[in-house]
Amino acid sequence: MNGLPTPKRDPRVLVDHSTLDDAGVFRWGKGEALVQTADFFTPIVDDPYDYGQVAAANAVSDVYAMGGRPLTALALLCFPDGQLPPEVLQEILRGGQDKMTEAGVSVLGGHSVRDPELKFGYSVTGVVQRRHLLTNAGARRGDRLLLTKPLGTGVLATALKHGKLEAPLLRRLTRQLTALNRRAAEAAVEFGARTATDVTGFGLIGHASQMADASGVTFVLRPRREWFLPRVLELAAAGEVAGGLKKNREFYGSSVDEAGTPETIALALYDPQTSGGLLIAIPARRAAALATALKRRRVWVAEVGEATARGARSIVLEGRDLKTA
Repeated sequence: MNGLPTPKRDPRVLVDHSTLDDAGVFRWGKGEALVQTADFFTPIVDDPYDYGQVAAANAVSDVYAMGGRPLTALALLCFPDGQLPPEVLQEILRGGQDKMTEAGVSVLGGHSVRDPELKFGYSVTGVVQRRHLLTNAGARRGDRLLLTKPLGTGVLATALKHGKLEAPLLRRLTRQLTALNRRAAEAAVEFGARTATDVTGFGLIGHASQMADASGVTFVLRPRREWFLPRVLELAAAGEVAGGLKKNREFYGSSVDEAGTPETIALALYDPQTSGGLLIAIPARRAAALATALKRRRVWVAEVGEATARGARSIVLEGRDLKTA
C-alpha cells in the first residue's frame, strides 16, 4: 500500500491499517465502537466440516483480539466449480455456521465466486466498549506477556499434507484450530490488559515484533519447549515447515536477537499459525491473577516474557534455560 495516496482520515476511525492491528475500529454510539475484519484461506485440514469451523474461529479471532464481541458475519467463498461435489460445500458452510452460532454471531449472507482453488472465510463485524479497546500499541515497560494457545499449527498442518501426522495428533490440532478466543479475550478485558494481538500468519515472532514496535518497547521472550504442541520441534527439525515460516524469518529476523536459542526452537517461533491464541500484555501486578483466571476458564496459558525499555531489537530471545526446560 506504500504507493497509494493517503486519504483524509475520518476522525471517527480509531484504528486502521497504519498500526498493523488485527482489525479496524470505528467510533459508533455512546462509548462504543465497531470492529471490522475479514479473513479467508485455503483448507488447513482435510475434513470439510472442520475446515468450515476453523475458518470461522479464525475470522472472529481478530475481533476478540481487540477486546470486542463479534456480532455479524458475511461468508466469503471461492469454489472450484465442477471439481468438488456439492456435499463438500454444504459441509464447509455447515461447519462455519455451527462455529458462528457458538460465538453468538449471525451470518447475514455472503459472496461466492468460481475459483480454481478452494478458499473460505468471513468478513466479521463486532462491537467493543471504547474503554476496553485492546490495540497492539499499548504495551508498557514491565508488562508481562501471556500466550493463550500453544504454538506449531503450521508445522503440524504441513506434516498433515505430507501424510506424516498421526490421527491422535490430528484430533489435537483440530481441537485447537476450532477453539474460540472468546474466554481469553473476556478475561483479558476483565483484568485490565493494556494490549493484545492474536498470533496468526506472522508467527509469534512476527506478531510480537509488531506489538513491540507499535508500543515503543522491546519484548524479552524466554522460549520453553512447553510452548509448542506435541512433536512440533521434532517435525520442524525434520523439515516439515511451511513456506510462510521461512518468509517470516527472512522478514523479521533482523529485528530479533536470538541470543543462542537452539536453532529448532528459534525456527518454530516463526511458524505461521492459523486460529492462534492471544498474546496479551498486562501490568505485572495483574499477570498472575489473569493467568489463574484463564486456567479456571480452561484456557491454556503460558507467561512467555516481558516488555522492557526499547533497545536495538524488537525481540530478544533468552534461551539459556532450555536445556532444563
